[in-house]
Amino acid sequence: MNRVLIHSAILAGSGSAASPDPSGWALVEEGSLVELRTGPGWTQRVPPGTEVLDAGGDLLAPGFVDIHCHGGGGAAFEDPGGLDTVLSTHRGHGTGTLVASLVTNPLPELRRAVARLAAATAEGRIAGIHLEGPCLAPGQRGAHHPDHLLAPSVAVLEPLLEAAGGAIVQVTLAPEPDPGLAATRFLVEHGVRVAVGHTEADYATARAAFDAGASLLTHAFNAMPGLHHRNPGPIAAALDDGRVVLELIADGVHVHDPLIRLLFTQAPGRVALVTDAMAAAGFGDGSYQLGELAVEVRDSVARLAAGGSIAGSTLTMDAAVRRAVAAGVPLGEAIRAATSDPARALGLGRGAGTLEPGAPAPVLLGADGSLRRAFALG
Repeated sequence: MNRVLIHSAILAGSGSAASPDPSGWALVEEGSLVELRTGPGWTQRVPPGTEVLDAGGDLLAPGFVDIHCHGGGGAAFEDPGGLDTVLSTHRGHGTGTLVASLVTNPLPELRRAVARLAAATAEGRIAGIHLEGPCLAPGQRGAHHPDHLLAPSVAVLEPLLEAAGGAIVQVTLAPEPDPGLAATRFLVEHGVRVAVGHTEADYATARAAFDAGASLLTHAFNAMPGLHHRNPGPIAAALDDGRVVLELIADGVHVHDPLIRLLFTQAPGRVALVTDAMAAAGFGDGSYQLGELAVEVRDSVARLAAGGSIAGSTLTMDAAVRRAVAAGVPLGEAIRAATSDPARALGLGRGAGTLEPGAPAPVLLGADGSLRRAFALG
């Protein structure tokens, strides 16, 4: 059995900044948190065959929650045999709860991928499915194939929901070509979180989408109009609405550090760090596919081979937390944005983003947010 007892740790959220308590200890078995306490009692709670780890005052935090991830380790969620590789890669970087994101593809291919990932969701291996497409604005499509984009409609989305059997937890769509926001309302009525993204929406349209039930903004600042003093657009609409969680790719490529700080300042408790990782995450530079599109990764930056648009990231969640802290975000806020806030945004259960017995395995972090050790099984 894979069993570790971690002692002499500061528990995330415990103590104060001036006098943190380094007496926390936890027992982790087979990738799950079994016991969590403070004080000296850990010496009486070491089963035979347990690895004992002195945390040395490092921070024990919940396993990361990534609600927007396309792949890693050289594989993507579209690959029929890629699931184990993607999970192993991101678990090695501290992600305990992962939502599988799918890019725009022909509808028959999407239905097959959704059905396959629905089985993995039922088994508890992933926390659900995120459809990033096909209902995106052509002018803000980013790395999505233009030939397969469709206007949002119940007719497009209903067969995908049927194939998923309840496993789709989030859909990114552009609200502006959706008369009466019928597609948004349909998804919300079926318990699916709707994210405004890959959109040309102005402020008023985005606000209308949020009033209709949309509750996230997909990778803020990217594939949407920027903040403008006379045309504030969807970012300002999301910042203005306390119901909306804003995804953020903190990799130093997608968003500049001052804007990372801006989101955390203007939307406290409403930022979800995500990777938007594609197959190259944890694997290296080279040539890849994102759906049907060729991608070249150079110096860890993924771009379409044709046109050069950014094509996802090579980010892992531990690196996202570290980058946010380096940008000036307090460590506690960065941890929250990588754990409990994204879990809340999608209503994920099973202890996702928490330090509760039964939750996915925690992570051990240094004061700068760097990952000391991940305890999830690869």
